[in-house]
Amino acid sequence: MSGGGGGSSSSGPSPPPEDAWRVSYRELQHRWHSITPSQRALIPISISRVNQFDAARLDIEMSAMLKEQLVKVFSLMKPGMLFQYEPELDAFLEFLIWRFSIWVDKPTPGIGLMNLRYRDERASESRGKVRTGLEGSGLTVGQKIWYCIASVGGQYIWARLQSFSAFRRWGDTEQRSFVRWAWLLLQSVEGLYKAASFGNLLVFLFTGRYRTLIERVLRARLVYGSPNMNRAVSFEYMNRQLVWNEFSEMLLLLLPLLNSSLIQNLLRPFSKDKNKDSKGDDSSCPICQNSPSIPFLALPCQHRYCYYCLRTRCSAARSFRCSRCNEPVVAMQRHNIPTGNPSSGK
Repeated sequence: MSGGGGGSSSSGPSPPPEDAWRVSYRELQHRWHSITPSQRALIPISISRVNQFDAARLDIEMSAMLKEQLVKVFSLMKPGMLFQYEPELDAFLEFLIWRFSIWVDKPTPGIGLMNLRYRDERASESRGKVRTGLEGSGLTVGQKIWYCIASVGGQYIWARLQSFSAFRRWGDTEQRSFVRWAWLLLQSVEGLYKAASFGNLLVFLFTGRYRTLIERVLRARLVYGSPNMNRAVSFEYMNRQLVWNEFSEMLLLLLPLLNSSLIQNLLRPFSKDKNKDSKGDDSSCPICQNSPSIPFLALPCQHRYCYYCLRTRCSAARSFRCSRCNEPVVAMQRHNIPTGNPSSGK
């Protein structure tokens, strides 16, 4: 037993030879040189789908901010003047963003904040040297021009067609056959585009490539601009804004349902002016703060009011409480009349 135990303790893993690292390096180097350049280029990279969607949303918000500032410039002009030129205004802003971002090989504001850039996927597939999988040239001049035509010009033409067809009532059954056929053609094209966009969305969620049909046709893929850079957007402000919006909507929903006079009466015992109200001048009406022209007493507390003030409050609220002592008012009587003959209460 002791011999067996001693043998097991001495038979441990032997240390590697001194030249093991060199042998492994030569073997891996031989394998690397045996791989063709086309196989080396196929390094799978995964681009966050959330980053790509956030980049598109940020670009939309940026366009809305620019449009808001541009509309304020014409705020003193004739109202509604810019409404008929809204498609041209949107196309002009989109063209400015394209001109100073994609055309000069720079990312759009949203794409830049998400640490992304456009890459020509056709050129990246034929490259030879690969280090991180993010290498590759930007878009070509042709891709940039077609991107502008499709995104800026296409949206402008489609918006104008929709407004023109709606104004001319192409969809009415009383129109001529040619106009009716053109309307059906527009509806069919819109349906096909939406179906193709939905299919592209499903493929994008599965593969993470080409979030829009324009990017898929042009082979313009979004990749990380820097492999060691995180996205430069903090969601702290967005979270605070969402909480405040939900809180304000809840207040707008609940406040009309609450009785302000009831809340005021409930909070009156805790107010700082309680002693002031109780010890104040009883000769003035607590509602209008003037000397009662036709003095009436609220029963049973016998505080003096104007007839019209007290009568109006009692008619508006059946459970009216005295503004001085917060006691329910059950009846009212004219001042300087014996207590045993009160007038009709409420």
